[in-house]
Amino acid sequence: MGLFSWLTDKISSDIAIDLGTSNTLIYIKGKGIVLNEPSIVAINPSNGKIEAVGNVAKEMLGKTPSNIVAVKPMRDGVIADFECAEKMLEYFIIKGGGRNSILRPRIVIAIPTEITQVESKAVKEAAMRTKASEVHLIYQPMAAAIGADLPINEPAGNIIVDIGGGTTDVAVISLYGIVLSQSIRVAGNEMDEAIIQYVKKKYNLLIGEKTAEMVKMEIGSAYPLDEPKSMEIKGRDLKDGIPKTIVVNDSEIREALKDVVDTIIECIRSVLEKTPPELAADIVDRGIVLTGGGSLLKNLDKKIREETCLPVFLTENPLETVVLGTGKVLENRELLEKIAIG
Repeated sequence: MGLFSWLTDKISSDIAIDLGTSNTLIYIKGKGIVLNEPSIVAINPSNGKIEAVGNVAKEMLGKTPSNIVAVKPMRDGVIADFECAEKMLEYFIIKGGGRNSILRPRIVIAIPTEITQVESKAVKEAAMRTKASEVHLIYQPMAAAIGADLPINEPAGNIIVDIGGGTTDVAVISLYGIVLSQSIRVAGNEMDEAIIQYVKKKYNLLIGEKTAEMVKMEIGSAYPLDEPKSMEIKGRDLKDGIPKTIVVNDSEIREALKDVVDTIIECIRSVLEKTPPELAADIVDRGIVLTGGGSLLKNLDKKIREETCLPVFLTENPLETVVLGTGKVLENRELLEKIAIG
């Protein structure tokens, strides 16, 4: 490495980003994960002014006055609102300390496998507008596999299932490449929506996204729990129009989530059925690796194990696996050159 390259490496703050539908995580070279906040922007539509971003904006969801709108710039793993996404990225990068260097940073971003060229271009352009020197894209399942320390360099099959907020990515990886993959726009957010619709249909009660997410995290499950659980939830009675409190149990929420869970399992089955025999033999031994926030649904690993008859393992830090893998790629240019897609 020449003197200039060495100096550049020392004084730049290169950035790895997991630009998720629900949360954005930022990793800075040499520092690790510096930010993990909701991908939400509160904006004043009359003047375009950003009122809040991240955690503060999430607190405003469903509670904003008419002159402020809480916006989720990411939908199904891709940019739905380009302008808000750009402002959100810039805010997060500055807050995470990615602008404290002399040089413009290199940025590596993890994206879903079945993102279109137009969508990937939008992600890249949004990052470039934050004054990056260069932007590279890698696939989320590959980043997750690296973050989970899977031996992606070996001539053997590894299958990873990354269940995020907007997408579920299932991929078989071997020799630094994705042999086959499938991405569906069914994941954590769909679970929340399924709970909202179930409560609305059964109890005639309207609940918000935050309440649905809380129910999912507290008593949601994919397979019967060892001990039954229940909780109170508050919402607006659709008949009387007044606030109301009801009690729901884990069995009801499991029923609400059944279609979403079944769709995710069907995606896993589809990939397994298409996997070449030699790689399939490796997967029998190595099992399925689960990651992403959606994988934290209670007993989802048990349900997948029962449906596929394969060992299932949950990564140590499911919410951080993708950004940790993206960070490892950021710090290893040789690896970046092997797996970057743009």
